[in-house]
Amino acid sequence: MNNHSIHSADRSTHLKIVVVALIAGIAVMSLGIFSRGGGDVQTARVMKAGQPTAFTSSNTSAVR
Repeated sequence: MNNHSIHSADRSTHLKIVVVALIAGIAVMSLGIFSRGGGDVQTARVMKAGQPTAFTSSNTSAVR
């Protein structure tokens, strides 16, 4: 018997769907964890802001 709707599916069909979804979720999660590369921990560099600079293409002053 073919179940064309999830509403008319029996208990074993629901169990199969849950198991396949669980295996797919574990596969995606493990692929994401193992594809990070090595054990290098990357840290963000802090950049301090300097003096504001205005760049213009003409000799007129910039309007702020």
